Amino acid sequence: MPRWKFNTTIGLVALLVTTKGFAQTEGTPNVVPPTVMTPAAVTYPQTAIAECYFAETEVVLLVDVDKTGAVSKATPESPAGHGFDDVAVAAAMTLRFEPATRDGTPIAARIKYRFLFHPPPAKLIGRVSTPEGRRLAGSVRLMFPDGTTRDVPTDADGQWSVPDLSRGKVTAVVHAEGFKDDSTEVFLENGEETNLVTRLSPVASDTARTTPAEDSVEEVNVHGAKPPREVTKRTLSREEIDKIPGTNGDALRSIQSLPGVARPPPFGGVLIVRGSAPAETTTFVDGTPIPLTYHFGGLSSVVPTETLERIDFYPGNYGVTYGRGTAGMVDVALRDPKKDFHGFAQLDLIDLRLLVEGPIGKTGWKFLAAGRRSWFDTWLVPILEGSSAAVGTAPRYYDYQLMLQGNLGKRASLRLTFFGSDDALSFGQAKAESATASIGGTIDNKTKFYRLQAIYDHRYSDSGELRAVAAIGRDKVDIGVGTLFASTSEYPFSLRTEVSQRLASSVRAHLGVDFMYAPYDLSLRLPPKFQAGDGPPAPGSPPILSNTTGARTFAGGYGELEVVPWRGGRIVPGFRVDYTSVTKSWDVSPRINFRQDLTQGVPRTTLKGGVGLFYQPPSIRETDPNYGQTGLKSNRAVHYALGFEQQFTEHLDLSVEVFGKTLDRLVVSGSGNSGEGRAYGAEFMLRFKGHPRFFGWLAYTYSRSERRDTDHDPWHLFQYDQTHNLTVVGSYDLGKGFRVGGRFRLVSGNLYTPNIGGGFDASSGSYADGLQEPEYGSRLPIFHQLDLRLDKTWTFPNWKLTAYADVQNVYNYLAKEGMRYNFDFTVSGYNEGLTILPSIGLRGEL
Repeated sequence: MPRWKFNTTIGLVALLVTTKGFAQTEGTPNVVPPTVMTPAAVTYPQTAIAECYFAETEVVLLVDVDKTGAVSKATPESPAGHGFDDVAVAAAMTLRFEPATRDGTPIAARIKYRFLFHPPPAKLIGRVSTPEGRRLAGSVRLMFPDGTTRDVPTDADGQWSVPDLSRGKVTAVVHAEGFKDDSTEVFLENGEETNLVTRLSPVASDTARTTPAEDSVEEVNVHGAKPPREVTKRTLSREEIDKIPGTNGDALRSIQSLPGVARPPPFGGVLIVRGSAPAETTTFVDGTPIPLTYHFGGLSSVVPTETLERIDFYPGNYGVTYGRGTAGMVDVALRDPKKDFHGFAQLDLIDLRLLVEGPIGKTGWKFLAAGRRSWFDTWLVPILEGSSAAVGTAPRYYDYQLMLQGNLGKRASLRLTFFGSDDALSFGQAKAESATASIGGTIDNKTKFYRLQAIYDHRYSDSGELRAVAAIGRDKVDIGVGTLFASTSEYPFSLRTEVSQRLASSVRAHLGVDFMYAPYDLSLRLPPKFQAGDGPPAPGSPPILSNTTGARTFAGGYGELEVVPWRGGRIVPGFRVDYTSVTKSWDVSPRINFRQDLTQGVPRTTLKGGVGLFYQPPSIRETDPNYGQTGLKSNRAVHYALGFEQQFTEHLDLSVEVFGKTLDRLVVSGSGNSGEGRAYGAEFMLRFKGHPRFFGWLAYTYSRSERRDTDHDPWHLFQYDQTHNLTVVGSYDLGKGFRVGGRFRLVSGNLYTPNIGGGFDASSGSYADGLQEPEYGSRLPIFHQLDLRLDKTWTFPNWKLTAYADVQNVYNYLAKEGMRYNFDFTVSGYNEGLTILPSIGLRGEL
């Protein structure tokens, strides 16, 4: 938080109230009150700044002035708090007066004296450059809501600064000769410094336009803003998302390079956070839950990067706003369409994607339409067939997004969005020889979903805001292995409404409701379910066919306070309750997080921690009356975290966090809620960010994850345990449109259960499995991989072209991803992962 000093206007607001040493006599005495000879200089209280309290404040003091004109005592008439009283008293003690007199004789007096504190102004600074990072000299015009403007020149290095602005919206129009103008609207807060980094695209000198365009905005960074409501929230900038090697510029895939996230299995396409199962981590798009994060294979996320405003990733201990999950949480925010017409087309070896957006005439509404279709299956299949991978084909996917957005007056807006995803994967063995076969039959996996979403935002006052999100849609999952299958169709309706209101200068409240109603159809054809104490089903037992129709209802409410009790501190207590129709019970989730700045300014040290209770209802299949179990409760987890953040410089910081998690009431097939789990570890992230030429980080996670089916069973490693996970990422702007980057990963191998064979099964005419105890008791060799990326951008009048090569597994290490066995399980070998995987593409953008 920057430190601000201000001189305040000091005035005498009351005449003499009482006098000391005054004796009443007949007649009217000639009494003259004291007058200020030496005024006092004051500063806006640092306590108020630390507590984010910015308001015009008056402090009235009762000041005792002695016969010499010195102040002997000063007392607030009515305490103002936030450090104002202390500053005012200290300033009053330095005042010097011409003493009061009675009939010309100096006397002591008590007066009322007023100090008026004006809140510190907002500061807006910026930098202007080309897309390649070359600094530009130019000018900035600030336009205010009252119609006034203010022109500010930049220096020769493109830097500019305005230190004395008022709280509220301001539009900055950036101009440089020979480049497209840029218009950006920002909201300024008192006492905060906002940094606007703008990259302008060149135009031909005879076609340079002065109409504002917003496609050159890079990012807006706010320094001194309030900390997050959670213990750990990791946010990646747009530039980092686009340029992280090995992710093909995909936003959600970039999360896999952050601490706390394990490497998924090949073709997994899942998030494994702090040793939890993928289904225990939830994903939301603007508050609406979606059933999956990645397309099959994990090569791309279901929401394209180009439509995103931000991604917030919480590995644990998130606030009460979200529930129904016991692990991490991903909150994806879609951006509004742009004001000017904009579009792009991109083709690489993975997929083809298109986007167009802009205004709808003069209606005040804007639109966005985007779509993406994979085609890498046409060239990846030969690679798979030539390797020892377990599959001989590649997934097919597509997704789509349609959006309309408009403002409803000056303080409200409405956005309608239709988005969805469709995936299909069908494969058998890459090699059909019986000597290497480990499974039989064809595996089919199809997943699709869509949502029609409406978002209403209303800032009903300067201190309050209402947000409502409603959505309807469909989730469809079909999984088949040979003659067995599981098919689920769900039709969810969700509604989330939150009111945020500042109750006092240091207290803000968030109240909300979170409702979902989801009818469903479930069809299963699976082997007989295992009943505790009965042993496994007999070989050759016929599958069970189950068809169920029902509906699930989830109703939740939550409340949360953001309290700034003292300088540099923030405490966020919250309380959430959830009702689940399938368990017919209420789950109560208290949570609390805190942050405390131990030092101010840069370098800055912050201590953080939290603890909370989290619940996740059982799935549809687990509560199926034919194949599942009745009487189930929600899975439960307790999250613990303690850590610190150390900001060394403007660009370099370190985050260290120790975490723990205990789980109980886990659903176990045939045994109800008898399962237990525990996970613990530490996360480290040394990060360099905010520099115009370079970004990168070193992330390391140590973790341990264990489970057991009952409290009588021994603990064993959970299948998603990865003890060590090291990731190093770096990307450097070489200038002239070139950027190069790399990512290296070193990770403990995945766990597996060895198969030693169970003898010859006469009923099926084959050798049966014989899995070795304990389950997941062996680990594959360590995984390591280097990915490289090279970008080259050419900028033309009104458009730009980017060519890129994103190469995964540069040195062609064949990772050991699983085990395979011969027909009688006497010979085993490794299933190896993919070879070097290049993605070369072009992107044209208007």
